[in-house]
Amino acid sequence: MKTQSSIRRMTRQRRLLLDTLDRKNWHPTADEVYRIVKMKAPRVSLGTVYRNLDILSKEGVITKIEEAGSQRRYDGNPRPHYHVHCLKCGAIADMPDEAARWLNIPKMELPDFKITGHRLIFEGYCAHCQDKEEMDGKGN
Repeated sequence: MKTQSSIRRMTRQRRLLLDTLDRKNWHPTADEVYRIVKMKAPRVSLGTVYRNLDILSKEGVITKIEEAGSQRRYDGNPRPHYHVHCLKCGAIADMPDEAARWLNIPKMELPDFKITGHRLIFEGYCAHCQDKEEMDGKGN
């Protein structure tokens, strides 16, 4: 895992992106990040946000989540961890470490292939969508 100090060049835009993503259990889209960053740096473009999010994820400073929903989301927490994805509202949250302890994924050796990591997203319904479903069901 790379640290912020190991980024080849820390620009003002990258610092703003990292500060914006530095919230616990928040997985915004690039558009959401752009709206927040634009308040602090009105001249920043959406293209700059996308480009720098891509650079930060390639350098291992943030995580790009592509497997959940139709839009890429970004996570300011680069350490390996799992996510849960609500199939109704699209919310993404970190899977608590203790909830994923039962996953004992062994390191595998495959001929002609070097495994460097894995990604796993759990799917279901968040508490808000479960409550809404129950409320909607009571009225019928």
